[in-house]
Amino acid sequence: MHRTASAEGQNRKKTARADSVAAAKRPRILIVTPEITYLPDGMGNLAGRMSAKAGGMADVSASLVSALFDLGADVHVALPHYRRMFHVDAAQLVADELRVYMSRMPNTRIHLAEDRCFYYRDRVYSTGNGNTKLALAFQREVINNIIPEVQPDLIHCNDWMTGLVPAAARRMGIPCLFTVHNIHTHKLTLAQIEDAGIDAAEFWANCYYSRPPYDYFESRDTNDVDLQATGIFAAHFINTVSPTFLREIVDGWHDFIPQSIRSEIRNKAHAGCAMGILNAPDPTDNPAIDSKIPHRYTPQNHVEARRLNKVEFQKALGLEVDPDAPVFFWPSRLDPVQKGPQLLTDILYRVIDRYWNRRLQVAVVANGAYQQAFKDIRDFHGISGRLAVHDFDGDLSQLGFAGSDFTLVPSLFEPCGLPQMQGPIYGSLPVVHNTGGLHDTVEMMDVRRGAGNGFLFDTYDSNGLFWAIGKAMEFNALPADVREAQISRVMSESLHRFNHEECARQYIALYEKMLNRSLVRNFDSRDPAARS
Repeated sequence: MHRTASAEGQNRKKTARADSVAAAKRPRILIVTPEITYLPDGMGNLAGRMSAKAGGMADVSASLVSALFDLGADVHVALPHYRRMFHVDAAQLVADELRVYMSRMPNTRIHLAEDRCFYYRDRVYSTGNGNTKLALAFQREVINNIIPEVQPDLIHCNDWMTGLVPAAARRMGIPCLFTVHNIHTHKLTLAQIEDAGIDAAEFWANCYYSRPPYDYFESRDTNDVDLQATGIFAAHFINTVSPTFLREIVDGWHDFIPQSIRSEIRNKAHAGCAMGILNAPDPTDNPAIDSKIPHRYTPQNHVEARRLNKVEFQKALGLEVDPDAPVFFWPSRLDPVQKGPQLLTDILYRVIDRYWNRRLQVAVVANGAYQQAFKDIRDFHGISGRLAVHDFDGDLSQLGFAGSDFTLVPSLFEPCGLPQMQGPIYGSLPVVHNTGGLHDTVEMMDVRRGAGNGFLFDTYDSNGLFWAIGKAMEFNALPADVREAQISRVMSESLHRFNHEECARQYIALYEKMLNRSLVRNFDSRDPAARS
């Protein structure tokens, strides 16, 4: 009995040593992001509290970290320490709790950038120039403290707020992926960067400048560093958040894109070091489990539940209550530079008047510069029963997807977009301009072939949108059983296609390509012991 127990103990020790060796051989990934939706339990102290979201970057980062962690990869994440958003009040913690909170456990995978500028914030980004201070404080902590502590084999950075990290990583010989979520950028001199505590002299040659630099000293005070372009220039590989938007940038579309960003993305693409990976909606964007909608449903039983949700949506907005009325839903900010609300206001009354006898309704749940224009049209024509305008509200927006027939996304350009993916998951078919991420996610409905999931227009003007709305109304006029079968198909296909597992799979494949080796061990990821 004693010998058997001893043998079992020796075997356990051998297994532990083997696991330790295997873990040591697994490449270590550090994901650097200013926002994240959630973190898996087991990654570190207070992981369940860490949520700070401003957009799709938070969802992608969360899903990627979670997928890598579940697969047993040696994944770490660097975040600003948003104490208020993380619901951490250090002053209220008792001594034992404070020790746990402050301690750096040996197996922690969460690395928080400490600076008072993060502690008391209630949102990720500021207005005006405040974001520059936040970006420099975050990158200072990542470059000076977190990278030396983690010793990663690969770093994944996100957008301009991490743009200096690839430059520092290249100097350290660490492969770096840089994800371009938006085309915005900020510019600073080397002197300003160094005043923030970052020794840019070490990696100044890896930065992108407003003009070609002669040397460090000549450029330090007068030659602006472009943070987004620096991230693209210095990274070993980049990705945009849709394949078509990447191609549009390379091919010279969209004259508002800064030339610095376009030229560096083009260089990466021509070198074979760029690709597009679509974002995905949050996993809770599923009508079968969505707690924000009163009547849940699946692709198999959506008909009655969607009618009930439509009635609730109409009541909430003051529209005429009619479960058979076709409802067009606008969920995106009313930004005329990108989102195209002016296309809809140009034709809005004409659309409602043309389909008056079919009781067409338009529901706008969004904020932005064009909200007043929609209100003026509603009030001038006295059509509040057919046109509703409401400030953005997360719960009401989810109800809009669940209770509308069509989702309007006529953007001029779209790096990725999420509403055109959320809509079909809920059974609300998208009406979109054929560009960027909209092109990659929406195909023209073809009932005879049982294919497609929405309605696209190619020419970016109000007549193009009018035509697409007409096609949507042709679909709405089909016999109920035909429509319902197609909506069931679209919902099922969308749940399978637009999810974070597929998004994470593509990022993992890209990591492995960059490292030329596997990220994870060959084991059953459902075994919790395998993730210890």
